[in-house]
Formats: sequence, structure tokens, C-alpha cells
Amino acid sequence: MHLHDANGDTRFPFPDFWPRVREFAVPASVIETATARRRVGDWAGACAAAGFDVDLDLAALGRRYGRELAAGVRADLRHLAPDLLRWHMPRIAPDGLLRPGLTVPLARYGPVHLVVRTAPAWADGGQRISLTLWDGDSVGAEAAARHPHPRPSRRFRFDLHRHLWDARRAGELRERSGACGPPLPDAERWAAEARILLAAEGRDAGPVAVRAGERRFVLDVGPSSVACLEPDGRSGPLPLLPDAATWLPPDLELLRTGAIEAGRLHPLVAAALVPGHVGSEPVAPPDPRTPRLVECRGALHRIALVDGVLAPMDHDPDELRREELLVALSGTPLPCLRIIDEAHRRPDGLDDVRERLRHGDTAGALAAVEGLLGPEAVLRSGPLQDALRAAAERRLVYGLYRAGLAGPAYHQLPARPSNRRPRRTDRARPRHAFR
Repeated sequence: MHLHDANGDTRFPFPDFWPRVREFAVPASVIETATARRRVGDWAGACAAAGFDVDLDLAALGRRYGRELAAGVRADLRHLAPDLLRWHMPRIAPDGLLRPGLTVPLARYGPVHLVVRTAPAWADGGQRISLTLWDGDSVGAEAAARHPHPRPSRRFRFDLHRHLWDARRAGELRERSGACGPPLPDAERWAAEARILLAAEGRDAGPVAVRAGERRFVLDVGPSSVACLEPDGRSGPLPLLPDAATWLPPDLELLRTGAIEAGRLHPLVAAALVPGHVGSEPVAPPDPRTPRLVECRGALHRIALVDGVLAPMDHDPDELRREELLVALSGTPLPCLRIIDEAHRRPDGLDDVRERLRHGDTAGALAAVEGLLGPEAVLRSGPLQDALRAAAERRLVYGLYRAGLAGPAYHQLPARPSNRRPRRTDRARPRHAFR
């Protein structure tokens, strides 16, 4: 996975940045489910688990190009690890979101490319990735018509780096990343990658354009030598070294600096970079039913999940009813009830919930909310409700984009003003009033 800022520059920011991206962009639950489905041959189920939309018709492909070509595509799909692909997809600063508007080729079968696409920035809610085929003509034409860059990218391409998505070849990451020895100079490492690029074009030598951050230059690669040249105006039509060949995976840097343990990496990545690594049992999350102690009117009271909602455990129903009446008359509620109300509006785990929503892990975000507030909780107005509503609206825009019902100007429309007066239910009240 490569990180760029808005101008395309490479970054390795903040020691805690990449571990958070790894945790929230490809959660362990997604990896586990996608892997289980892939191993039983359910490639479409693996894609669904990893947040991919499948836009391809193998039967139509076979009728157009023959059974042999379709069989080759089907064989690659059976070994596609979509969670591994999501792990390695290009990302942008400052949040580590998927680089928008890309068409990344994974494999080529004569005139047909297997590609994945990221949505344009205005419609990237949910961080979904679409898997489709492209042949420059009819295959994938409908989806391509909605995409700002439908042609397979020359710069962002994984067809020469199958170890970034093909489970059969994930072990090649160790050699291709240089993890099997001391770090190589950039020119030497890029020359080896340039020879792979030239070989794919049926050549064994020649100039190759390199784009690494803000640097632009040409490598003149021979069978046993390489020379670095300044750009001379020919770099446009020259073969372009893929972006995946110009960077070192952040996982390698994280391991070398001790910023992450192998157990927190994708299992296929950990097996490649740390041979012999044995995964450890995941740490069980804290039990949400464990009471939380709160100082309330000079005593320690308990707050915990009761019947699916966060509730005070040391106040009897009559007292709670009196407090509800007091709050309705603009009185000050009990400390226990104030803390419960604050948890509904701005819980301690709000930042993590927002991070999960930002990276499209809606299921994980909702599970976190249920762990904090209970599955039967009704949210109250506040930052948590706003974050969930905004995520739902972004997903709606993405759905409209997928259906061809919205364009880039859609998100620029002014919000419709609301004449609704604040409801009494938006005010702080005891928990049983929010069932």
C-alpha cells in the first residue's frame, strides 16, 4: 500500500498512522471472513466480505472471447484475495483513504483486462471497490461510462505485481520488497523492476520512465547495466515503471522500526515478511456487560447494559420516574443519567467509530456502538448520531453513482433548510425514556 498526499508525494507520516490505517481500513474480521470464503472456492463471497462490488459476467465473456479465456479469468478469481488487495491498494493522506478515481489492472488475457476501480472522490462513501473486466469496447462499458478514468492505469497497475492480490504468489512479497536482505539502493531495485516491465513487453533492454514522488527521470536498462538519465521529453511514450515498483511497503518499515508486530499484519503479508511467524490468538474485547463505576451524589454507582440498553443499576424505577419529570421541567438530572446521556451523544469510543465509518467498516462501527450503548439503544442528537447519519448519506450518494443517477455536482447541492422545531425528545432524559 502506497500513501500519497494531494499532489502525489510519498509520505510515511507519524509512527501511529499506518497501524491505525491497517486496523480500520482492513479489519481483522474482514480478513477472517474473506479468507474463509476464498478457501472454500467462494470468490464472490470473499469479495462481498472485503467490500467489493462484482461487475463482471463470465458467461458473456466466454461467448465473446471463448471458453479458454473465460476459464483463465475464472481461475484467477478463485485465487483472488480481495482483503489482501484492499490492504495494498494506493491510499492518500491525511486519512489513508483509497486513492479515488483509479482503474487498476490486475491481470491481462489478450485484449481483456481484469481490473478494480475506486469511486471518484465525491462518491467514495463506504470505500467500496468494484471488480470488473475491460477490453476497450463492450466489456464493462456500462460501469466504465460512469468512471472518470475507465482505462487501466499505466502508473497504478498490479498485473506485474500479482503478489499484492493473488494468494498463490503472496510469498513473493519478501523478495520483491527487499525484505530478504539488506536494503538495496533505489536505482538497483528499480532496475530489477524495470527488467520485469520490459520483459512483459517482449524486450530485454531499453529506457524506462520512473516517477517517484516529485522526481521524474529515465532509467536506461541493459541486460547487465543501468544508467540514470534526466528526462529528455521522451518520457511520455516510454514504458512507465508502475507505482508499486517504486516504493517499499509500509509494513516492512513498520516491522523494521518496531512500530507494529507481525501479528497485526495481514496473515499473508506476515507469512511473507516474517517466515515462520505463527499467529497468536486475538485478544478478547472487554465484556460490555461489565459495570462502570460512577460517582453519584457521594456514592459509587454502577452503569451497565441491562435488557439491551445502557442503564443505571443503583436507582429504583420510582426514583428514575421522578428524575424524568425533573428533567422535563429543565432540572439537573442525576450524575448517572448525565453520563448515560453523554455516552449516547459523545461516547468515549467516538473517534474509533468515526474512523471505522470513514474506512467503510459500517458493521464494525455499529458493533462498537452496540458494545457501548447496547443493541436496543435509541441514539440521541449529538456527534455520534451526526457521524452515523453522515456515513449513511455518503453511502446513498455512492449508490446513486453506481446506478448512474448522480454526477460530480450532486454533492455540491446546498442542503435543504429544515423548518422542524427541536423536539422534546432531543433533550437529556433517563434511559428508559429512549427505548
